[in-house]
Formats: sequence, structure tokens, C-alpha cells
Amino acid sequence: MGQGFSAAIDAELPEDPDREVMERVRAGDREAFGELHGRLQKKILHYVVGMVGSEARAEEIVQDVFLNAFRASGRWEPSAKVSTWLFTIAHNLCLNEKRRFEVRAKGLFESLDGAAEDGGDPPPYPADPTSPEGESESSARELEARIRDLVASLPEAQRSALVLSRTQDLRYQEIAEVLNCTEQAVKSLVFRATRTLREGLRDHVGG
Repeated sequence: MGQGFSAAIDAELPEDPDREVMERVRAGDREAFGELHGRLQKKILHYVVGMVGSEARAEEIVQDVFLNAFRASGRWEPSAKVSTWLFTIAHNLCLNEKRRFEVRAKGLFESLDGAAEDGGDPPPYPADPTSPEGESESSARELEARIRDLVASLPEAQRSALVLSRTQDLRYQEIAEVLNCTEQAVKSLVFRATRTLREGLRDHVGG
């Protein structure tokens, strides 16, 4: 009777190759935690880089993601897919990072504004490329920078939905769990983000 009930519960849980490892982490197994980190660190890092832009800062945030996950492992429930749970932690930490960045950026802007009023020299412009190879490389860098700028300029929810959908191949249902919204809302966020990128890149790729 007990085994049958347990099997019925397992059948209702979402398929998750990381659940067994996370069960051991929840039980305090540090080796299992290292295994979980090895399995999912790159996926989480890729997402966080897409959110914050800086790979160095993203690596620091990912460390915090797994540290927070280890501390909160006792509250993890098998009904939550492990990777989705970690993406949710990462998403919340990225929101905190964005708030800190806005505070720092405001202070930097005010200091630069004061320097301009004092007659400080403007920053130098980068030199223009002169060779065909340089022009091609410059165009590629310009396009890459434009994509980064467009993604960074997206509203937070649109950027999260787009990065999780396009770089992590998460289903809309999983993204909805991370963002705490409906699947229909996720579809709308991805659609609007994609439209913004397409319109912003029109001059670069034609069409």
C-alpha cells in the first residue's frame, strides 16, 4: 500500500534528472551539492550573463545562487524542477543586482555631470578602422554591441523571458514559474522582446 502510494506520487512529479541529486543535497550531502553545481552551473551562468552583461559579475552572482540554494535546500520541494528552482533564485539575485546598479549609476551620473560643469575634458573617441579587415571586424563588433544594448534596454520581465526562452530552451510553463506569471504572459513578453530586437536590428541586417 505504501509503495503504491509512493509510486503514484512519483508519477505525478515532473520529469527531472536532477531530482535524485537534489534529494541528497537536501539531506546534507556535500558531494551531491558539488555534483549539482557541475550539472547546472553553466546553464545558470549563461542566463545570468544575459541578464547582467558582465561575465565576471555573473560568475559572482552564480556563486551566490548556489550558496543560497544550499542554504535553502531544506525548503526545496520535489514538485519543483531543480533547474527551474535555481533559475528563480538567479532571477531574484539579478533583480537585486539591477537595483544596486541603478543606485551606482545614479551616483556616477551625478559625479560626471559635476565634472562637465567644471569644464572637464570629454572622453576620447575610439579610432576609426582603416583596413577592409578592420571594417569587417568593426561591423561585427558593432552588431554584437547593438544586440547587447537592445537586450539590456528591454524591460526586466521581457529580458528574463527572452533569455530563458532563447538561450536556455525553457518551456513557457517553466519560465512562468521563474517569473511568477502565467504562460500567456510569458508568450506576450517573448513576442514583444523579439519584436523590439527585430526592429532595433533592421538597419544592421536589412529588411
